[in-house]
Amino acid sequence: MFLHSYDPALDPEGKTLELILTAPVVVASWIALHYFGVTAAPEQFGSGNKLLHNVAGGLGVFEGRRPMLRTGLPHQAISDGKDLQHLPLALAVYLEASEDAVLAILRRHPQVQALFDNGRLSLALLASGRVVARYAQGRFSAPPTVDAVAA
Repeated sequence: MFLHSYDPALDPEGKTLELILTAPVVVASWIALHYFGVTAAPEQFGSGNKLLHNVAGGLGVFEGRRPMLRTGLPHQAISDGKDLQHLPLALAVYLEASEDAVLAILRRHPQVQALFDNGRLSLALLASGRVVARYAQGRFSAPPTVDAVAA
């Protein structure tokens, strides 16, 4: 989890919000994607057992005598030895900010907008600790009500 202290009242021009969306959110998406890949497909994206690693030129590792160069996280990063400790989920970003401010930033940074539009990340807006809007394909909409979810 990454947590930033942000007060929209102290950021009338949205510069800090833009910085958060274009730097820490992007880096967090890389980290989340790494964990997602290693959890969902460990043989392809993981590096196996770190106890057996042989570093190969700073590019990756060989697991024991296996000839395949591996560059992902080791099994110990996602498991306690018995159970997985990470679920392969998309990163969820929650912001306390206005829809207009967030949409303007996403329009200025189409690569960041693509992270949300392609489902790699989810985005929701908060007010008083509650989700008030969810982002999908270029716009925000109200989240479903409890009654709608139960039906």
